[in-house]
Amino acid sequence: MITGELKSKIDRLWDAFWSGGISNPLEVIEQITYLMFIRRLDDIQTAKENKATRTGKPVEDPIYGDDPDSQKLRWKNFTGEHPETMYTLVRDGVFPWLRRLGGDQSTYSHHMRDARFTIPTPNLLAKAVEMINTIPLGDRDTKGDLYEYMLSKIATAGQNGQFRTPRHIIQLMVAMTTPTPQDEICDPACGTAGFLMEAARYVSETHAEALLERNQRRHFNASMFHGFDFDRTMLRIASMNMLLHEVEQPDIRYRDSLAEPLSPDDDDSDRYSLILANPPFAGSLDYERTSNALLKVVKTKKTELLFLALFLRLLKPGGRAAVIVPEGVLFGSTKAHKDLRRLLVEGHKLDAVVKLPSGVFKPYAGVSTAILFFTRTDSGGTDNVWFYDVAADGYSLDDKRAPLLPQNKLGLRPSAPLDEADHAKNNLPDVLTRWTRRTTTELQRARTDQSFCVPKEDIAAQDYDLSITRYKEVAYEEAEHRAPMEILEELERIESDIQQDISDLKGLLG
Repeated sequence: MITGELKSKIDRLWDAFWSGGISNPLEVIEQITYLMFIRRLDDIQTAKENKATRTGKPVEDPIYGDDPDSQKLRWKNFTGEHPETMYTLVRDGVFPWLRRLGGDQSTYSHHMRDARFTIPTPNLLAKAVEMINTIPLGDRDTKGDLYEYMLSKIATAGQNGQFRTPRHIIQLMVAMTTPTPQDEICDPACGTAGFLMEAARYVSETHAEALLERNQRRHFNASMFHGFDFDRTMLRIASMNMLLHEVEQPDIRYRDSLAEPLSPDDDDSDRYSLILANPPFAGSLDYERTSNALLKVVKTKKTELLFLALFLRLLKPGGRAAVIVPEGVLFGSTKAHKDLRRLLVEGHKLDAVVKLPSGVFKPYAGVSTAILFFTRTDSGGTDNVWFYDVAADGYSLDDKRAPLLPQNKLGLRPSAPLDEADHAKNNLPDVLTRWTRRTTTELQRARTDQSFCVPKEDIAAQDYDLSITRYKEVAYEEAEHRAPMEILEELERIESDIQQDISDLKGLLG
């Protein structure tokens, strides 16, 4: 959790960018990320040098050379210069070097060759450097919270808001899919790589010992994480973010995921064991641009349906997915909607439908959404589908999205226990707990509960409707039943009392 003091510094820096003429919030984030990235490179070089000193061996894969011209590009050296000197050095030295970083074949070289230094004044650069020097970049959570806070400052909906998924929702999806060191993980609409970063954090913390093995560590750094996007700014931010989160060579590529592959090398069918995504679901595409392979699965222009078809194609048999979809996917009545739902239920294994509150994506959008969890099998396998109706995620569901509980009771794994009133404000820990019991005690839950299982036969009978309201039942309080003679006797007593009251009243009136 970032402190109020750090938030205030970010706010002041943000205002300085705006007053300095940079009004595009993505450009602000990009420039701040460049500087964090450059500082992180220096930290990595320092760690390599310390290891070399301990072992008595040369520095392994150095980022900077030993010559003075290379050394002056290091964060620790140029940030000590006068603002005017530092500004010239960053503009004319650091950024040209950054664009060449990693050689011609690295992930970073592909995206960094377009990197531009747009901070307009030495004074603004000095303010940005001062703020970044206060951030403990070795702390994963602080970096994640910092990005979440910066992204929350993007006030424009639509194009700029689509890529932002609340961090606690990402954490829920990752924890429910339990990534392992053997996985190959893909987000075909990666944005700033929030899902990939959280998956990397989960694997690092949960399987720390496995990552000590050389081949496993090489897989983690170079072949485990894959992200596609067709916004080059997003790709640069995603690439830098992955390195900031200690993934050295992620596969972050420019690609329109729904378009026809440009070459056989771009066809990633049957490749990935885990897909985590919140794809854009506004608008539609022209048939001419869309992959023929996807249109054979579902003939539609709806991007939300095409992405689901894409995920099934990208997954290897046995691969699993957790993806956010608009609620219309669950009950849409078109042939394409029904065909795709039938395919998930009958052709593969639909594991769960987790309905999210409609305010989760505010202030960007108020659309109702759900998370679909499914496994590619190519041979069916759906027995029961687990449903959970999330009513609260710990934050208000208005545009402010203010926390409803203290920090130690928020999130997926709060450090303080939640009582019944707390649960009513944060369902996420309960979602994870019940998910682990979906094949045992959850099967016995009544459909009046917050979660329950529905047999495949019931779903098929409802034309594969996956909306939770189709199956959820309302709990009615048991009415008190009394014998008819008992009721008549009570009515006679009431009538007698009324007659007595009338008689007494007449007596008083004389």
